Amino acid sequence: MNAEQDNAIYLSRVDVNEPLSSFSRHGFELDGEFWPSVEHYFQGMKFESPDEREKVRLTDHPSKARRLGRSRFRKIRKDWSKVRRVMMTRAVYTKCRTHPEVAERLLATGEALLVENSQYDYFWGCGRDRRGHNTYGKVLMDVRSKLLEEIRT
Repeated sequence: MNAEQDNAIYLSRVDVNEPLSSFSRHGFELDGEFWPSVEHYFQGMKFESPDEREKVRLTDHPSKARRLGRSRFRKIRKDWSKVRRVMMTRAVYTKCRTHPEVAERLLATGEALLVENSQYDYFWGCGRDRRGHNTYGKVLMDVRSKLLEEIRT
């Protein structure tokens, strides 16, 4: 990742006031349930148990959903490392299709490199040294490409 690119836009995945954040309060329906945020869905999908998913879904804040999803005392699904990006992409895409203003905000980024500006997260974010995977930024750019493709057809 070349995070020093001139047209990079740095975002925070945990900013409830940023529409492109996984914490923003833009709920959507997916897999037969209403999810209050992308973070709720993402953390809930870590579990095979419907009861565990429901506990996450019903929390009143994305940070609480995250805390439940990160608990060492809960057993996450075995394939989580293989499907986590797919789950995040599904949630972000569904949020954009449910809330046109979020899709417009994403499309307004043009061709900019989108960077999840987390200094501690080297998978979803860019990390302190900007050499992280920036997976959340890549998810946003993938969804942006899909939305553009749909507009053109």
